[in-house]
Amino acid sequence: MRNIPVDEVDGLDRAVLAIGTDYPYEHLLPFHEHRRAQVLYAATGVMRVETADGAWTVPTARAVLIPPRTRHQVTMTGVSTRSLYVEPGAAPWFPDRCRVVDVSALLRALILDAVDMAPRYPAHGRDATAVELILYELRNLSPLPLDLPLPAAPELRRLCDAFLRAPDIHDPPARWAAALNVSERTLSRLFRRGTGLSFAQWRQRACVLRSVHELAAGRPVTRVAVALGYENPAAFTAAFRSLLGRAPSAYRAEQRATPEGERPVRPDTPPAGGVS
Repeated sequence: MRNIPVDEVDGLDRAVLAIGTDYPYEHLLPFHEHRRAQVLYAATGVMRVETADGAWTVPTARAVLIPPRTRHQVTMTGVSTRSLYVEPGAAPWFPDRCRVVDVSALLRALILDAVDMAPRYPAHGRDATAVELILYELRNLSPLPLDLPLPAAPELRRLCDAFLRAPDIHDPPARWAAALNVSERTLSRLFRRGTGLSFAQWRQRACVLRSVHELAAGRPVTRVAVALGYENPAAFTAAFRSLLGRAPSAYRAEQRATPEGERPVRPDTPPAGGVS
């Protein structure tokens, strides 16, 4: 199925529904939720999925697991998605919080194939067997460190949201403390309590995850480093590698390589009729 809202088929008595959707180049899918669990796969582009308690960056050829009834919004850059909507009873092992995961070559092929299945595929036979294999593969996905926890405290959350719109690796904690009318020591405690990270750790992770979007859009590493406030590309590369395990130049090249059978979305792509 392609470019149709999941609500139109949600009532079908099948464990998994697969829908492919193409989106305009820069698109925001506002907060919504699904009755089923969702495996949201980025066939092209980069996504940022946000919930009440965190944000997850999803690069090309990766996926995010979204639990049932989880309100979320999705910011998309050049994205074509392939979504699996899974009946909760068919995946009792599904995580209770969003999680970005690596996707094996086998699962990627199964997801791409599932989109072309009939909505009410036969309960027995080739397609049903493929769905069983999909569910088996989903249980063994490796999580990736692409999450950014967000605090529940409203005033601190507003500051975090503002930072994410214009991240700067040298944004001083003194500015945040002054905005909250607290000491820097208290700010540190608030960050630990609200995110599980220190202020410096959160700031660096936020900057690196923002860079994933910039690199996927084709911006040079040096330009991305400067925009985030790093003194030089080497400092940015060290921070990037410490979180994601590879250099940003390698990551940029990987994101620009489109997997076979998955066409890239260009800036002039017309709006799609579906909902992820």
